[in-house]
Amino acid sequence: MTENLKAKSNDIALNKYSPAAIEEKWQKTWAELNLDHTPTNNNKPKFYALSMFPYPSGSLHMGHVRNYTITDVIARLKRMQGYRVLHPMGWDAFGLPAENAAIDRGVPPAKWTYQNIAQMRQQLQRLGLSIDWESEVATCSPDYYKWTQWIFLQFLQAGLAYQKEAAVNWDPIDQTVLANEQVDSEGRSWRSGAKVERKLLRQWFFKITDYAEELLNDLDKLTGWPERVKLMQANWIGKSVGAYLEFPIVGMEEKIGVYTTRPDTVFGVSYVVLAPEHPLTKRVTTKDQQAAVEAFITEVSNQSELERTAEDKPKRGIPTGGKAVNPFTGEEVQILIADYVLYEYGTGAVMGVPAHDVRDFKFAQAYDLPIEFVIAAPADVDGFDLTPASETEEVTQLIQIEYNEAYTEPGILINSGQFTGMNSVDAKAAIVKYAEEQGFGKERVQYRLRDWLISRQRYWGAPIPVIHCPNCGIVPVPDKDLPVQLPEEVEFTGRGGSPLAQLESWVNVPCPTCGTPAKRETDTMDTFIDSSWYFLRFTDAKNEQQVFDSAKTNNWMPVDQYVGGIEHAILHLLYSRFFTKVLRDRGLLNFDEPFARLLTQGMVQGLTYMNPNKGGKDKWVPSHLVNPVDPRDPQTGEPLQRLYATMSKSKGNGVAPEDVIAKYGVDTARMFILFKAPPEKDLEWDEADVEGQFRFLNRVWRLVTDYVAAGVSRKKAQLADLSKSEKDLRRAIHTAIKSVTEDLEDEYQFNTAVSELMKLSNSLTDSDCKNSPIYAEGIHSLIILLAPFAPHIADELWHLLGNKNSVHTQTWPSYDAAALIADEITLVIQINGKKRADIQVPSQADKAELEKYARESEVVQRHLEGKEIKKVIVVPGKLVNFVVG
Repeated sequence: MTENLKAKSNDIALNKYSPAAIEEKWQKTWAELNLDHTPTNNNKPKFYALSMFPYPSGSLHMGHVRNYTITDVIARLKRMQGYRVLHPMGWDAFGLPAENAAIDRGVPPAKWTYQNIAQMRQQLQRLGLSIDWESEVATCSPDYYKWTQWIFLQFLQAGLAYQKEAAVNWDPIDQTVLANEQVDSEGRSWRSGAKVERKLLRQWFFKITDYAEELLNDLDKLTGWPERVKLMQANWIGKSVGAYLEFPIVGMEEKIGVYTTRPDTVFGVSYVVLAPEHPLTKRVTTKDQQAAVEAFITEVSNQSELERTAEDKPKRGIPTGGKAVNPFTGEEVQILIADYVLYEYGTGAVMGVPAHDVRDFKFAQAYDLPIEFVIAAPADVDGFDLTPASETEEVTQLIQIEYNEAYTEPGILINSGQFTGMNSVDAKAAIVKYAEEQGFGKERVQYRLRDWLISRQRYWGAPIPVIHCPNCGIVPVPDKDLPVQLPEEVEFTGRGGSPLAQLESWVNVPCPTCGTPAKRETDTMDTFIDSSWYFLRFTDAKNEQQVFDSAKTNNWMPVDQYVGGIEHAILHLLYSRFFTKVLRDRGLLNFDEPFARLLTQGMVQGLTYMNPNKGGKDKWVPSHLVNPVDPRDPQTGEPLQRLYATMSKSKGNGVAPEDVIAKYGVDTARMFILFKAPPEKDLEWDEADVEGQFRFLNRVWRLVTDYVAAGVSRKKAQLADLSKSEKDLRRAIHTAIKSVTEDLEDEYQFNTAVSELMKLSNSLTDSDCKNSPIYAEGIHSLIILLAPFAPHIADELWHLLGNKNSVHTQTWPSYDAAALIADEITLVIQINGKKRADIQVPSQADKAELEKYARESEVVQRHLEGKEIKKVIVVPGKLVNFVVG
């Protein structure tokens, strides 16, 4: 360190704790020293610490502060423990908000985005995070999305990218496709307010279903992930083993294919339902039903997928007039269409078994459809003849009377031909086998997971790098022509589909293969594509020749600790796992999973005021408009409810990080964030607790500055000659080292680690051996242990002690197990279970010795004089109890 820096430290030492001056100084110093630069040598073990990168909205919120502080503590600890650490940051910068800003503000999306990036980068740097900014990436930068496009072409070459017609949400006013999230609960466009239609468009997909089984099975490898996240992914993939069955259509050669996990109920099928969009719908509709069916299809097309599948809405349907044959019974059943069946799910058709499915039961009752019970509870058919040849009308009547709702549990088959009398578990296998033998069905493994629709009819995203040629079909853009850059001369109106499709000078290009006039693909990619591989680019962020150097990436990956919100538990994390496996299979990676350990931090909640008599957004009353002593609605005067809720603009309960930092400093904000709650739990913001952490840092400041001012000698301690006070203090020091280390390495219990720092601070404050070398050891240890949590004040205090290097370059301390063993313990003496005294005894004393010490004590002799001891109970290390007559 420079002499000038030492002089500044000495000046500050004479004053009270001043966070602003200290933090500005040390952030500048760390930058000059390149302390956070990623090492290039491989002579140390690696540690990759990563926070989920943010969308550059322009303002940092407390959720960001919590996320990045957690990761920063881990990164700083690992450097001090001797690891080479990669701790990068970037920006998930494509997406609809920037395009909306262009429409609303009249500025190009790129300008708005890069302004926000600059602002948020400055805010992050103000937090003193040990980020290697030389590894920074922004997904909207051509030098990043060039490689996003290159990866797309890898998927295309592997047969994992394809185009097909798919039903989408279509805004008829703005003439554009909407994501489900852009459609409100009433099925209207979030921007235009128009009733959304369902429309078939050619869309690009990634074949994630090819990896469904591996994505499911490899969850077992993720031992460092929360169980609930793995369960959420398993449920999303949704593996089920069932049967694919075909129902012939009366009068046609075609058959309706359905998938069911309950083949044991197939004899109870009383109708078949097609999705309105199913290609067979028009073909099976009879002339007399045509007008009604077309009207129903039009009505359903105005509903979003969310509306059609909502659990709380009644299911609606209409007969087509067509009929199908149940191949197991030979009986004809009606073919209907219904809003709850979606063409994109499964086969786009379902068999209706109302007796054994809750939804089908309600649907059948509403439309007066037959309900045939074919499974009964074992107790209900006990004593009946259930041989296949028997007449089971009596059983059927019993079931019809007893069951006034769907029976969905396993049971005994009735009215099921040769399978009657079998238990439903065995019957499943037998029925599937029979279907295979007869040629109208087979066993099938199916997944809830669908292929990933990646097309977006928007501007602000990575253009899909293909060209549509009338002669050659779909032609990949040659690698040498990447990136396909977004044109800048674009008009943003929010209407009329993709702005790219309207720019003829960009769309019309020659075919790279044959030279024929052709057209670019005008869809851009889902922004989840950008975030599905960014962690790989960080390992070699400035490589202009390759997506990344595989040797470097394989060396750094997988991410050792990933930190982010639980809201990304499914899509982002699943897509990232998918990308990793595909790129592995393309020979670019040598590992299966991208993230070894995952920490999903809780939300930051603020004190919130709600008017229970109002609805929607109006019920929230911003905190700054409320008198906390008597909280009332400033408009109506009605009493308000107080609660803690996730901070948001709509609730008016947010706390701006810059306000907290201006008042208390970064280190205090970090300490509060870490101390208030375990990282995986929600955190309730409380300024009183923030002040508590500020007071703690002030106590540490005074401890060290008083020590420096006292000019204590730094001679080495002779452990054999320590006094009891020194031994007690040394035990407190090494207990803190052990506890803080364990809290940071096992479950990241930052809150208990901070508590241990407070205990050590108290032990130093209360110590009566402040001139001892042991006290000096305690001061040094406290500062080093504090460094990952409150990095600025720790480095300042470290230099006040006369050290020249940064505290963040120090080796993390290890504890001395011998120091944890007390020479003496406090032994409780009881007589007939009632405490009479405490005495100090050697900690290694055995039972006999403990009893001897107790008997010889003045208190026992006085209380036992003239009394008979009937029993002595010795609990080693704790107490001796004399039972007397």
